[in-house]
Amino acid sequence: MPNRMEITQLLANVRKGEEGAYNDLYPLVYKKLRHLAQNQLNREYSNHTFCKTELVHEVYEKMVDEKNLDYRDRAHFYAIATRSMRQILIDYARKKKASKRGGANSKIDIDIQNLQADEHAEQILALDDLLIKLKELDERMCQVVEYRFFGGLSIEDTSDILNISVATVSRDWVKARAWLYQQLNEE
Repeated sequence: MPNRMEITQLLANVRKGEEGAYNDLYPLVYKKLRHLAQNQLNREYSNHTFCKTELVHEVYEKMVDEKNLDYRDRAHFYAIATRSMRQILIDYARKKKASKRGGANSKIDIDIQNLQADEHAEQILALDDLLIKLKELDERMCQVVEYRFFGGLSIEDTSDILNISVATVSRDWVKARAWLYQQLNEE
């Protein structure tokens, strides 16, 4: 298990532009990124085109290509990785929706615990739209949903990343889900 400070130091080296810092960082964060990807893909249909390794590699490539990212610490790095996974899976859902015929809007009923991108592209896109609205109302609640749903993080990991108590994450998770369900039922 890599030392948290070691990861934070390597991220500082990345920020300084130190040659090879990304190469040193990757083996240390790879296992955690695979865990995040596995949590997300566990919800997915068995014939999903992403495997966790591909998702991890795509996320890491995306993060390495971003020259202006400023990773403050390990938790911030994983938060950005989770957001990148969300973006990749949302893009995948958009492509799935576009490839289906008709595209007529139907009533959306989301069980946010059991969405599968292959079967529920339209619902995942609706969830993404609602998260944009939720962010305007309460950014932290939006982050909780993002880390819990798209990143598959536990309440404890989410608490660590956001640097808030487990009880606060739990409350935000309950409130955010209630808000999402209410918004979906109004549509």
